[in-house]
Formats: sequence, C-alpha cells, structure tokens
Amino acid sequence: MKAGIIGGTGKMGKLFVPVFLRAGCEVLVSGRSTDLTAEDIARQCDLVIVTVPIRNTVKVINRIAPLMGPGQLLCDFTSLKKKPIEAMLKSKANVVGLHPMFGPTVSSLKSQTIIVCPARVDDKKLQDLVAIFRKEGARCTIATPEEHDRMMAVVQGLTHYVTLCMADSIRRLGVDIGSTEEFTSPVYQIELSLIGRLLSQDPELYADILEENPYVPEVLAACRESAAELEAIVKKHDAAGFREFFEKNSRHLGQYCTKGQTTTDMLIDCMVNR
Repeated sequence: MKAGIIGGTGKMGKLFVPVFLRAGCEVLVSGRSTDLTAEDIARQCDLVIVTVPIRNTVKVINRIAPLMGPGQLLCDFTSLKKKPIEAMLKSKANVVGLHPMFGPTVSSLKSQTIIVCPARVDDKKLQDLVAIFRKEGARCTIATPEEHDRMMAVVQGLTHYVTLCMADSIRRLGVDIGSTEEFTSPVYQIELSLIGRLLSQDPELYADILEENPYVPEVLAACRESAAELEAIVKKHDAAGFREFFEKNSRHLGQYCTKGQTTTDMLIDCMVNR
C-alpha cells in the first residue's frame, strides 16, 4: 500500500511516517518545503492522511477531494471531526476520520488513544487501517463525528480553558512564578507543569480547539456557572453549601476519585525520586 501524508513534514506527520513504514507501506509526504504537492499525494496514494492546522483542514480537503476515487482511503488527523468528514465525503473515496489523542512528542504509540470515526468505508479497509495502529500498541476508540466533537469539547476544550484561566489569573495577580517554588506543594507543581506544557506550544492549535468546536460554548457556559456558584459559596463563608458542592461532585466522579488519588500519588513519587 502506498500511504501519503499531507502535512507530513510537520511534527505529527513525522511521528506517523515510521508507523506506516513499519507496516510495510511506501510513504510519500507533502508539505510547504516539498516538491510533492497535496494534489500529487491525492492522485498517487492508496491511503491519504491530511494533518494540517485545524483551520486549514477543510480547505485542503476541498482541494484534493475531487481527485480521489472509490479505491482510495481518505483520512485526517484533526482535533475536530464533523466538518472535516463532511468535506471528505464530497470525494468518491472511502472516508475515516482519525484523531490521535496525544502530541508529537510521545516516544511511541504504545498505550496511546486514537479516535476512529468511520464515515464511508469498506470493512476490510477499516480493519486494515486500525490494525496498523493496534500493532503499534495504540488503543482505537470508535465514535461518530458528533460523539467525538461533543466529547472533545470537554476533554480538550474545558481542560485547556481552565488551564489558560489559571495561567492568566496568576499573571493578573502579579505572582512571580519563581518565588512560589519556596512555597510549592506537589499538586501545585503538577498544575504548574500542565500550564507550562500548554503555553510552550503553538497558540493557534489551542485557539482552533476552543474556537472551531461548535460544542465548546455550552461547556464554557457550564464552567462559568460553576465558578459563579462556588464564588458565591466562598464569599458567604457557607460551610454547608461548600460541603454540598464538594460532595455532589465527588459522587459524580465516583470511583475515579480513588483512581485520581492513586495516579497523582504515583506522579508525586516520581517527582520526589527523580
């Protein structure tokens, strides 16, 4: 099989080139610095994967979709699935949306999650594609495009929103990060590491995740309501109200409270013993 990665000179594309090579594929890549174009990839390859910034994905797909036929498989690696899949379905190719739930800095695909959204695909082509990822140790979760985007509004949208708000709050308060190290707790170190990890990356990626997902606004509205309710409880020194707020969320998380305690204990042990 000949696999082509449009955006293959980028970090995520480079991560997957050896994955397909190990699967026995011939791999072609196109990018800003290559002689091969996206159109060349679409014409020549059995499997075509689009991995470009979210805001450019549909534009690229619209360029190549008319060039692809029924025997080919067209995929994308975007953090959103509904709009890219709608664009890919305008082609005559088999269509599967993909979302690797990890960044390009991982050392391997082992124990990493890839969301798979089959839209129009021969079962054998789908199973062959999934087998490539599973052979690398990845977990593949099957979902519809809408299920994916709704879940990403929480898993990515809410997470990144809260992390950015924490970073901005520290800045607004004029807190010197270095001086907090003398007062730090393990949990604060973990939170600060998450902030640093996010802020060390491309702001356009996070802007697209928050701005392009149509389900993010309702998630952010729930977050604002939550913050307002908790603020009112704290201002009133309402101990009973705080307990109720705390315990209803503890009940909702259920067994994950214990799992979270175990996971963070492991992280703290690693931090202490490094």
